[in-house]
Amino acid sequence: MLKIGRGFEYSMKILAIEKEVPGVPPKDFLPHLKLEAMHVWELYQADIVREIYFDKNQHRAVIILECSDLAQAEELLNSFPLVKAGLINFDISSLIPYPGFRRLFEEDRDE
Repeated sequence: MLKIGRGFEYSMKILAIEKEVPGVPPKDFLPHLKLEAMHVWELYQADIVREIYFDKNQHRAVIILECSDLAQAEELLNSFPLVKAGLINFDISSLIPYPGFRRLFEEDRDE
Protein backbone atom coordinates (compact mmCIF):
# COMPACT_ATOMS: atom_id res chain seq x y z
CA MET A 1 0.00 0.00 0.00
CA LEU A 2 1.11 3.53 -0.63
CA LYS A 3 1.54 5.78 2.40
CA ILE A 4 0.42 9.36 2.02
CA GLY A 5 0.85 12.19 4.48
CA ARG A 6 0.69 11.60 8.21
CA GLY A 7 0.43 7.83 8.40
CA PHE A 8 -2.57 7.50 6.10
CA GLU A 9 -2.50 4.59 3.73
CA TYR A 10 -3.95 4.75 0.27
CA SER A 11 -5.10 1.81 -1.76
CA MET A 12 -7.26 1.67 -4.84
CA LYS A 13 -10.66 0.10 -4.95
CA ILE A 14 -10.84 -2.23 -7.92
CA LEU A 15 -14.02 -3.59 -9.47
CA ALA A 16 -13.63 -7.06 -10.95
CA ILE A 17 -16.45 -8.67 -12.93
CA GLU A 18 -16.15 -12.35 -13.80
CA LYS A 19 -16.44 -13.56 -17.37
CA GLU A 20 -16.83 -17.26 -18.04
CA VAL A 21 -14.84 -18.64 -20.94
CA PRO A 22 -17.38 -19.46 -23.67
CA GLY A 23 -18.15 -23.11 -24.35
CA VAL A 24 -16.95 -24.48 -21.01
CA PRO A 25 -19.43 -27.05 -19.66
CA PRO A 26 -20.64 -26.48 -16.07
CA LYS A 27 -19.19 -29.84 -14.92
CA ASP A 28 -15.67 -28.52 -15.60
CA PHE A 29 -16.11 -26.01 -12.76
CA LEU A 30 -17.00 -28.56 -10.07
CA PRO A 31 -13.50 -29.81 -9.14
CA HIS A 32 -12.33 -26.22 -8.55
CA LEU A 33 -15.21 -24.61 -6.61
CA LYS A 34 -14.09 -25.49 -3.08
CA LEU A 35 -10.53 -24.28 -3.78
CA GLU A 36 -11.96 -21.11 -5.32
CA ALA A 37 -14.04 -20.40 -2.21
CA MET A 38 -11.02 -21.08 0.03
CA HIS A 39 -8.85 -18.73 -2.02
CA VAL A 40 -11.43 -15.94 -1.91
CA TRP A 41 -11.81 -16.48 1.86
CA GLU A 42 -8.05 -16.10 2.34
CA LEU A 43 -8.03 -12.86 0.33
CA TYR A 44 -11.05 -11.65 2.29
CA GLN A 45 -9.27 -12.35 5.58
CA ALA A 46 -6.24 -10.45 4.26
CA ASP A 47 -8.45 -7.37 3.58
CA ILE A 48 -7.82 -7.61 -0.17
CA VAL A 49 -11.25 -8.84 -1.22
CA ARG A 50 -13.50 -6.30 0.47
CA GLU A 51 -16.84 -7.36 -0.99
CA ILE A 52 -18.02 -10.19 -3.21
CA TYR A 53 -21.40 -10.72 -4.80
CA PHE A 54 -23.09 -12.70 -7.53
CA ASP A 55 -25.00 -10.94 -10.26
CA LYS A 56 -28.50 -12.35 -9.76
CA ASN A 57 -29.39 -12.39 -13.45
CA GLN A 58 -26.12 -13.49 -15.05
CA HIS A 59 -24.61 -15.67 -12.28
CA ARG A 60 -21.19 -14.08 -12.33
CA ALA A 61 -18.99 -12.89 -9.50
CA VAL A 62 -18.64 -9.18 -8.82
CA ILE A 63 -15.71 -8.39 -6.54
CA ILE A 64 -14.42 -5.22 -4.88
CA LEU A 65 -10.71 -5.49 -4.10
CA GLU A 66 -8.28 -3.15 -2.37
CA CYS A 67 -4.96 -3.12 -4.18
CA SER A 68 -2.09 -0.74 -4.76
CA ASP A 69 -2.83 -0.61 -8.50
CA LEU A 70 -4.46 -2.43 -11.42
CA ALA A 71 -1.36 -4.56 -11.98
CA GLN A 72 -1.56 -5.97 -8.44
CA ALA A 73 -5.29 -6.61 -8.88
CA GLU A 74 -4.66 -8.46 -12.14
CA GLU A 75 -1.94 -10.55 -10.51
CA LEU A 76 -4.24 -11.47 -7.61
CA LEU A 77 -7.17 -12.32 -9.87
CA ASN A 78 -4.92 -14.50 -12.01
CA SER A 79 -4.16 -16.52 -8.85
CA PHE A 80 -7.79 -17.67 -8.53
CA PRO A 81 -8.14 -21.43 -9.18
CA LEU A 82 -10.87 -20.94 -11.80
CA VAL A 83 -8.67 -18.48 -13.69
CA LYS A 84 -5.67 -20.82 -13.47
CA ALA A 85 -7.86 -23.62 -14.86
CA GLY A 86 -8.81 -21.43 -17.83
CA LEU A 87 -12.52 -21.37 -16.92
CA ILE A 88 -12.99 -17.67 -16.16
CA ASN A 89 -11.28 -14.31 -16.40
CA PHE A 90 -12.16 -10.82 -15.19
CA ASP A 91 -12.88 -7.36 -16.51
CA ILE A 92 -11.27 -4.96 -14.06
CA SER A 93 -11.61 -1.23 -13.45
CA SER A 94 -10.13 1.10 -10.87
CA LEU A 95 -12.71 3.09 -8.93
CA ILE A 96 -12.50 6.60 -7.51
CA PRO A 97 -14.86 8.35 -5.11
CA TYR A 98 -17.82 10.07 -6.74
CA PRO A 99 -16.73 13.71 -7.30
CA GLY A 100 -20.20 15.16 -7.87
CA PHE A 101 -20.90 16.02 -4.24
CA ARG A 102 -18.52 18.98 -4.45
CA ARG A 103 -21.10 20.68 -6.68
CA LEU A 104 -23.32 20.98 -3.62
CA PHE A 105 -20.75 23.22 -1.93
CA GLU A 106 -19.45 25.31 -4.82
CA GLU A 107 -20.72 28.81 -5.37
CA ASP A 108 -23.09 29.17 -8.32
CA ARG A 109 -20.91 30.05 -11.33
CA ASP A 110 -23.76 31.45 -13.41
CA GLU A 111 -23.96 34.68 -11.39
